[in-house]
Amino acid sequence: MATTDRYEEIHSAYRWQVPADFNIFQACCARWGEGDGAAGGGDRLALVIEDETGRIERHDYRSLLRAAEQCSAALHRLGVGRGDRVAIVLPQCFETVVAHMAVYRLGAVAMPLSILFGPDALEYRLTDSGAVVAIVDAPVAAAVQGLRANCPALRTLVTVGEGAPDDGEAAVSWRSLLAGANDLPPAADTCATDPAVLIYTSGTTGPPKGALMPQQALIGNLPGFVASQNGFPREGDVFWSPADWAWTGGLMDVMLPTLYFGYPLVGFRGRFSPERAFDLMSRHRVTNTFLFPTALKAMMKAVPQPRERFDLCLRAIMSAGEAVGDAVFLWCEQALGVTVNEMFGQTEINYIVGNSHEDWPARPGSMGRPYPGHRVAVIDDAGEPVSAGELGEVAVNRFDRHGDPDPVFFLGYWKNEAATERKFSGNWCRTGDLAVCDEAGYLWYKGRADDMFKAAGYRIGPSEVENCLVKHPAVANAAVVPKPDPERGALVKAYVVLAAGYEASPELVESLQAHVRSQLAPYEYPKEIEFIDMLPMTTTGKVQRRILRLQEEARAQAGG
Repeated sequence: MATTDRYEEIHSAYRWQVPADFNIFQACCARWGEGDGAAGGGDRLALVIEDETGRIERHDYRSLLRAAEQCSAALHRLGVGRGDRVAIVLPQCFETVVAHMAVYRLGAVAMPLSILFGPDALEYRLTDSGAVVAIVDAPVAAAVQGLRANCPALRTLVTVGEGAPDDGEAAVSWRSLLAGANDLPPAADTCATDPAVLIYTSGTTGPPKGALMPQQALIGNLPGFVASQNGFPREGDVFWSPADWAWTGGLMDVMLPTLYFGYPLVGFRGRFSPERAFDLMSRHRVTNTFLFPTALKAMMKAVPQPRERFDLCLRAIMSAGEAVGDAVFLWCEQALGVTVNEMFGQTEINYIVGNSHEDWPARPGSMGRPYPGHRVAVIDDAGEPVSAGELGEVAVNRFDRHGDPDPVFFLGYWKNEAATERKFSGNWCRTGDLAVCDEAGYLWYKGRADDMFKAAGYRIGPSEVENCLVKHPAVANAAVVPKPDPERGALVKAYVVLAAGYEASPELVESLQAHVRSQLAPYEYPKEIEFIDMLPMTTTGKVQRRILRLQEEARAQAGG
């Protein structure tokens, strides 16, 4: 734990340094690939990529730069120019980073999409964005090819991997695309406020919206990244995270900031499992990571004493996406020897609140404090900050405490000015997340505004009940939603995923209910528990309570 509290000193001294001209390609790739000997030159290790067969490939910054230049020449030959959207549907692999850097170099807009998306999700985003090129993983290519009739703007499909088609300009393999692409166009001169990324929200509360991010959003993420990773970078630092590079957590919390500092990034092309995560971190000497709460819960249940089996050298863990909860927090301290730094942010305004336990104490269960450079408050419906201890909505001001513009903000929702306007109350940007701020400035998460519900007149925050359930040894994960009830309005219902070795039974239901009653208020315990194999999740690792809530409403209407 931090022995001193330097928060106010650090926060008050922080001033934004945002150049008028800024480009992510230059900051994360070119300056390291062209670096001189004193800076380590292009020989600095950039990427270590491993697949499920155990095959490992390593790439330095010079090879990354050359590949990015070649890819930008190829995309330019396809007619991609400033402002054009390029979809990138790839896993954690070398080509993903190359594609991003090439798109930024052209002043075009990268649109990362998860390889886990089904046809409907892909079609919606490709059509809505008007993407002109899609660079996709081979297993996804057939699905995208089948959507092309409904995506009129999509001119070229580029496939990475074995069996990639070559059909002129309409469909081409990655290898063929890059072959002979030697006519290198000049790198685009972009302003810090020019668009760079179009990334769609996870859709936990409604249809996904495309958040258009400027080049400078990376700069806006850096103070939180450095703080949550306990002063990244330090000599010998290596970063790995299972977070998909296609969403904000993987792109802005992992890939881009690691490359910005010129340090090694480990990528794994395969499915996450707790044992594999520990093995990867051990073998690649990973020092820094982002592990979302869902992953940490699974790791805690599957490998309770990891240091007895794995030689770990972790020095920092950031976690975000859902509330960590004190059960996971304490396990990280005791079993991993690392105090987890919880972080809060969202696609539109990322890395805004969190902890940095070496500089200010991390309080178990708290989201943390506003990171340097960000002015954050809990506000009411009228857009006014509330007093300490009062429930309200977390919001970020367009200007920091010194009156300088905060570069972390998105430019707006793609083709949706009305939704952009609704996001703001004056200069306050609303997050849709409820919290309480204590006297010391720590925020305590209470749930999504639309996840909160009333049962028998009492206001219920799902995350508190879920955190309590996960402390029970039989529970691997849980989600709490309202079940419509004619007398109480709603009952507290829990969907529970059991840990290995446990079976559903009436006795276990009673045990879980008694466990919650002993820890929380009497009205918070789940009146009904349903055991399921897995919770509905977004590709970002967030529980989709909305799906479960709608399921309960449908059952009630059907008389179930």
